[in-house]
Amino acid sequence: MHTLSREIREQLLTYDEEFQKLAQKHSEYEAQLKQLSEAAYLNLEDLQQQTTPKKLKLSAKDEMERHIAKRLPAAPSRLTT
Repeated sequence: MHTLSREIREQLLTYDEEFQKLAQKHSEYEAQLKQLSEAAYLNLEDLQQQTTPKKLKLSAKDEMERHIAKRLPAAPSRLTT
């Protein structure tokens, strides 16, 4: 992650309630996946249960990245002459 993105992420974690909720959800899904992965044996139902938190975790991460991208300064356009 770029330094500027990291700084923006830290600011959002401090001041943006929606971003904080997304980060919390992302952490919860990560914990669910970790718990499932630590099981000695995963039956078919457990394997299927992994799919939902994986998708939700990815969705939360994508939304967090969109929040960060909105706050990144636009790159200067390169005009060709």
